[in-house]
Amino acid sequence: MHNFDLIIGDNFKTKSIIPETDKKRFLIGSIMEEAIASSQIEGAVTTRKIAKDMLVKNLKPKNKSEQMILNNYLTIKYIVENKNKKLTTDNLLNIHKLITNKTLNKPNNEGNYRINNNVNVVDIIDGEIVHTPPDYKEIPNLMNNLIEFFNQQNKKQFIHPIIKASIIHFLIGYIHPFADGNGRTARALVYWYLLKNGYWLMEYLSVSRFIAKSKTQYAKAYLYSEIDDNDITYFINYNIKMLKLSFENLQEFINQTINEKLKFVQFQKIKDINQRQAIILKWIYEDPSLIFTVKEIENRFSVSNQTARTDLEVLKNKGFLELIPLNKKTKGFVKSNNFDNIIKKELSKL
Repeated sequence: MHNFDLIIGDNFKTKSIIPETDKKRFLIGSIMEEAIASSQIEGAVTTRKIAKDMLVKNLKPKNKSEQMILNNYLTIKYIVENKNKKLTTDNLLNIHKLITNKTLNKPNNEGNYRINNNVNVVDIIDGEIVHTPPDYKEIPNLMNNLIEFFNQQNKKQFIHPIIKASIIHFLIGYIHPFADGNGRTARALVYWYLLKNGYWLMEYLSVSRFIAKSKTQYAKAYLYSEIDDNDITYFINYNIKMLKLSFENLQEFINQTINEKLKFVQFQKIKDINQRQAIILKWIYEDPSLIFTVKEIENRFSVSNQTARTDLEVLKNKGFLELIPLNKKTKGFVKSNNFDNIIKKELSKL
């Protein structure tokens, strides 16, 4: 826990882990990764490439799986924007509504506690019932206690925030307050709780990505706790392991990104080219088949529509890109026929 406090907590040394110029881009990417992985844990079936394209290009979901991923993405963005607020019943139910929008068999269950006991947690392999949640009549009281526990700052009884986040995660699964979407809601609350308690690097970590790769261990962590008189040490240990793997993965990704930045330094040296435009040129250079829209650039870099449009128009006016119609309303920017010659000429001046 001490090591986690040093590397992902509110410690001034950790601020240098992510280069300042890359923070916004990393944040967008990590939110997407977390949204995709959290949905895949619950059965969303799609590739990360398709899911990322949908989010980056702001495309309308084509099926339930893509809707789940979009919901997770919007929920995590909401949490990042509201991370310092207290948890209340209303905003908890709002999170559930955001995360389950258009994905439940009964839309009335969105943003509401379950109103019956027609729910059991079963083993995904043999269908055996492994957990029967508390009676639905107990849910309001149990959830009020959980919300109080979430907001509580008890100086007399210290629980490390990462351990407390694991307890909150477990309790949502144990109480099973919703007809569906309990897992996604639990992971969203963990994300919120740790951000609220100063673990700023959580914004850049995708813990669900590693949970998705070890779903059997995830289920067993619940099961072992259940059969051992609710000793949640198993579940806490599992969550700590996933957090550690997630941080190590972030470190690798940052190192990889820094190395990639070295490769496009040459593009940044081209006269009157900003950093975003240099990145776009590198993408086109490495994959000539790419087609960019203004909306996609806006989402990729988290900039305004006008800034994205200007970036692409400048590259078009310099001859790097050409404009093609994609449909009656939308136009795309692609590699121009003179791209290679212009790049060669520009780089020869350096």
